[in-house]
Amino acid sequence: MPIDPITAALPKSRTDPDGSAVVRVLSYNVRSLRDDETALTRVIRACEPDLVFVQEAPRFFRWRKHAARLAARTDLVVLSGGATAAGPLLLCSLRATVERTEDLLLPMRSGLHRRGFATAVVRFAGARVGVVSCHLSLQSDERHAQADMLLRRLKAMDVPHGVVAGDINERPDGRSFRRLAAELQDCWAAAPWGGEHTSTARDPHQRIDAVFASEGVEVLGCGVPRDLPGVRPADLRAASDHLPVLGALRLPATG
Repeated sequence: MPIDPITAALPKSRTDPDGSAVVRVLSYNVRSLRDDETALTRVIRACEPDLVFVQEAPRFFRWRKHAARLAARTDLVVLSGGATAAGPLLLCSLRATVERTEDLLLPMRSGLHRRGFATAVVRFAGARVGVVSCHLSLQSDERHAQADMLLRRLKAMDVPHGVVAGDINERPDGRSFRRLAAELQDCWAAAPWGGEHTSTARDPHQRIDAVFASEGVEVLGCGVPRDLPGVRPADLRAASDHLPVLGALRLPATG
């Protein structure tokens, strides 16, 4: 019987007999861990993710120590990114088999923040997938150029399936968001679950954070998590200035 992500709990991680894998992916702008890290830890742990696409990870003094601490507190490991990707970071569970990783710094315009991508190719059982954590520019033209770079980068990874997640800094009707959604599935639009708006955490009124997946990936549900076990509504407000996006995806076996 098909899963209805509107009324059912988001599917748990699992491996199916055909080698396909259901994975939980979490996208989260953590504002350089400047907020309540204990609340942030509770939220991430309650989501039970296999992959965490972090934006605004610490980038300066002892940034590796901060990333490692967050991973350890959430029973995950650092996959790639951080300061070497100008903020995007990837964490993963031990369920993932890592094939390769690469951090990319994007061209920088004078007066604007440096941006980058944290990328990796991983396997879950018989499913192979390329993943990219991104945080696009606040400036419209630069943001659109970065959306194109992101899509080109995903193609260059030469993987059968891809998942991109991050802070797009734009609503779904914006041209950069629409550019991504034209080539990838906008997972909230494909199978809405939980809440929609991600910004701000205290006054959610817009969706500027998103998970995207390539065609062939089945979206079982995606949205802002609610009623997480052990997590109070105040935790989501205290953990960061963004709300997280949690998705459950079925990745086909690729041999």
